[in-house]
Amino acid sequence: MDHPCVKPNNLDSKESVRIQERLAIYLAFIAGYIDATGLIKWKIYVSFMSGNTTQLGVALSTDKDGVIMTSGIAISCFLLGIYAGACLSLWKKTDYQIFTCYIVSFMLTCYTIIAYIYTIHIGSSIAIIGFSTGLMNTIVTAVGNQKVNTDFVTGTLNSLARNTAMFSMTKDKMERQQYKTHAYHLSLVWIGFISGAYTASLMLDALRNWFLILPALLLLIAGLWLSCCTIKP
Repeated sequence: MDHPCVKPNNLDSKESVRIQERLAIYLAFIAGYIDATGLIKWKIYVSFMSGNTTQLGVALSTDKDGVIMTSGIAISCFLLGIYAGACLSLWKKTDYQIFTCYIVSFMLTCYTIIAYIYTIHIGSSIAIIGFSTGLMNTIVTAVGNQKVNTDFVTGTLNSLARNTAMFSMTKDKMERQQYKTHAYHLSLVWIGFISGAYTASLMLDALRNWFLILPALLLLIAGLWLSCCTIKP
């Protein structure tokens, strides 16, 4: 049985890939939860920017100012979150994953507490959560040598289909194993995302104004777990 916390001197490349895989699935679950929350609460995607871009394009042609505003805020703040996460990864190369988990957890916790006391404007809510999901998207960008996106699934499904096609077409045993492994990792990330979205639809009524405390807690747990593991960026 694998020990949940792998010490630096015991961590090999295979174990690192396994940890990254688990973390990617875990983060995809959180992203799915948050994205579904944004869709249910504010009728906007906070991590699926393809949908927001489509909505923005349609809204621009029909002069729907409300949709233009919310879609524009979501896209711009998501991009700012990715930019900030990328800068953070370059600044803190060794432990940026842990640090980012804590930052996003702190942001979601603060938002939840403030939203419990005051009414936060929808634009501000989308800006904060969109920035958080963009930041979270930079925590894991690859499992082994396969690039993954934990906050949106269009790229994940595209890579899954391509790897499946290459697996079915190649005759080389090593290549087949590689494509099979990549497809397996990507399918688990997709399952994690849809499971998070499903959970959000069940939990929103139960948690009410505390709906974001669950992903905040999960990110805190991820940070604590990573703090006793060595993760290769």
